[in-house]
Amino acid sequence: MPGPVPREWSRRDWRALARLWGPAGNERLTTSVGLVLLVLLSFEALTTLSLRSYLPVHIFVGILLLAPIALKLASTGWRFLRYYTANKAYRLEGPPRLLLRLLAPLLITSTLSLFGSGVAMIVVGHGGGPLLTLHAVSFGVWGVLIAIHILAYLARVLPVGTADWRRRTASTVAGARSRRGALCGVLIAGVIIAVATYPAQQTWMSHRRTQEHAARSARGMHIEHNARGTERRVIAVEFDRIVDPVTMVGNPRRDLGLEQANGGAG
Repeated sequence: MPGPVPREWSRRDWRALARLWGPAGNERLTTSVGLVLLVLLSFEALTTLSLRSYLPVHIFVGILLLAPIALKLASTGWRFLRYYTANKAYRLEGPPRLLLRLLAPLLITSTLSLFGSGVAMIVVGHGGGPLLTLHAVSFGVWGVLIAIHILAYLARVLPVGTADWRRRTASTVAGARSRRGALCGVLIAGVIIAVATYPAQQTWMSHRRTQEHAARSARGMHIEHNARGTERRVIAVEFDRIVDPVTMVGNPRRDLGLEQANGGAG
């Protein structure tokens, strides 16, 4: 029967665990999840070029991104905590550049605001209002900050972020399997969350379509001058008839100018 584990082996295990969450392991986890986020966020940004066509995809990918973003915030938050609690290993690595440290709170705040407002819209279940305004403003601020962040780290992310996935690397850092498992785990979790909330996403889309239809109908209201110089309000309903809100009589809509809406009155 084997005896107890020698004290020196226990210490080695602890040192290996410390290297896993030490500066080198933390950097590899942060950069690998950052590389995945770069791909997913680029795809998400492309959907904004035609939201009318790709809004369902935009929402689905946005929900999927929640878990990887949480891991990214956790890994960077761990480095922040260890550095400012005077951990020797993290102190030796040094802080990020001054500009990036100054922008970091704004980037985190805009990220939480952007994705938080998106989730809130799905939870509330309607398609607009202050939450949509907050989401749009947050996206504008976040877009500028994330562009600076990507340009600052891109050259380092590409080699370091793929190191745990390559068999031949210049240096081996303990915990590669755990880091790969963590990254795959959050991606799977993101897909599960996105699929589980798909009915809520469709409900939001339905409300959004209803609001857009109402807005288009409101834009169809016009003030029309007839031949006698008096004013009459008309409203475009379903974009093929002109309805007088007083008499509720519908006349065929012949063109957008509404010249014939009075049926030749005068």
